[in-house]
Amino acid sequence: MKEDRYVAYVGTYTHQNSVGIHIYDVDVPNGTMSERKVVPINNPSDLIVSKNHKFLYSIADEGVKAFRILPDGDLEAMNQQWIGGMRGCYVEVDRENRYLFVGGHHDGRVSMMHLNRDGSIGRVADGVFHIGMGRSIAQRNFIPHVDCVKLTPDQKFLCAIDNGLDQMKVYRVNYERGKLEVIDIIRGQIESAPRMIRFSRNGKFAYILYELFNMIEVYKYDVVNDEPVFEKIQTVSTMPGKYDEICAASGMEVSESGKYLFCSNAGVNSVTCFEIDETTGLLECQFSTKVNSDYPKVLGIFPDEKHYMTLNNNSDDIYFYEIHYDEKYSLVKGKGIRVDKPNCIYILKLDDPSES
Repeated sequence: MKEDRYVAYVGTYTHQNSVGIHIYDVDVPNGTMSERKVVPINNPSDLIVSKNHKFLYSIADEGVKAFRILPDGDLEAMNQQWIGGMRGCYVEVDRENRYLFVGGHHDGRVSMMHLNRDGSIGRVADGVFHIGMGRSIAQRNFIPHVDCVKLTPDQKFLCAIDNGLDQMKVYRVNYERGKLEVIDIIRGQIESAPRMIRFSRNGKFAYILYELFNMIEVYKYDVVNDEPVFEKIQTVSTMPGKYDEICAASGMEVSESGKYLFCSNAGVNSVTCFEIDETTGLLECQFSTKVNSDYPKVLGIFPDEKHYMTLNNNSDDIYFYEIHYDEKYSLVKGKGIRVDKPNCIYILKLDDPSES
């Protein structure tokens, strides 16, 4: 029986030694990766693969850039476009590959970009600037910082997580006209600094990660009379136990099966695993593991869910961990691999040519 093949794309900051997107061959059974090549691009701080697995879209200093994914997982540059504002930090694409959505940390802008039929990026369709209330010493409070944009599972709405305004704006997406209309705002606590949102695999629940409060809020999600409804049902800490370090929740992902949610914490440098109740959406902590590196900005879960990795922005490395669910712990595996300023990862299953 032929084994599935996977590649991983890792975006990095390129102001030091890295030059772009690192492509890795993924060894799923052994929970590790080996680097194949690096594709040059300026500061690819976030990237995403289209739902048909044909294209990769990445943040770049110049705006956003499109790549064609070749059969072996290699990348072939297509085009790039300006996003209509300052440099973006997060990208999302709809299921039909009609539009690319970009979140802007520096200018608080949500951009909606046309995608052409050949997968290349077209002109700006719409752009909305979040409006703040002033400045603070920390340069965060009340200043818009859109750190994550994520479509709801039904593709009807776009959730824009604003780290500076402590809120999530919900936009209705008009695919025919290429327009965004804000229709709801989910407000977090002052100084909580929401960082990202993820949805359960069944599409019924949403999880919002708060950077400065080190917590996850769980919401029931539904659509009633064509309007989005978010009902908060749980708040959990990302760091069980007591810690003396200054901490900031940094990354969060749901496993492929939908059974587990993992989050990473900078400062204390740990990863916490929660089990997801498929019926209620509620989270139950399974274990928390100290990681070997500094500032695990994001993490990646291997497709078989027996291993995970942390991408560590300050120590310039990626480390791998083996999961022991029954004993409720995870253990570091090997020495890890060096990579400068890793920021994001996408693990892709390569299509089998014999099935096409």
